[in-house]
Amino acid sequence: MFMSGHQLKAARALIGMEQADLARRAGVSINTIRNLEAAGAQMIRARLDTLAKVEGALKAAGVLFIAENGGGAGVRLRDRA
Repeated sequence: MFMSGHQLKAARALIGMEQADLARRAGVSINTIRNLEAAGAQMIRARLDTLAKVEGALKAAGVLFIAENGGGAGVRLRDRA
């Protein structure tokens, strides 16, 4: 999955998760999260295993990543039903 720094930050904000908490859940350093988010509107350039850990932690917390589909990439909460 490719994601932008803004998309990562939005995902975290959507569930009210602090950078330190995401870092702990993903098993990465807080500086890694800061650096990933610093990519801003650009696609994150990082090791695939690092992105997989971060994405996995956010998905486990209920975030769904929406791929670029003509309307723009984004995030939303998983349907709890």
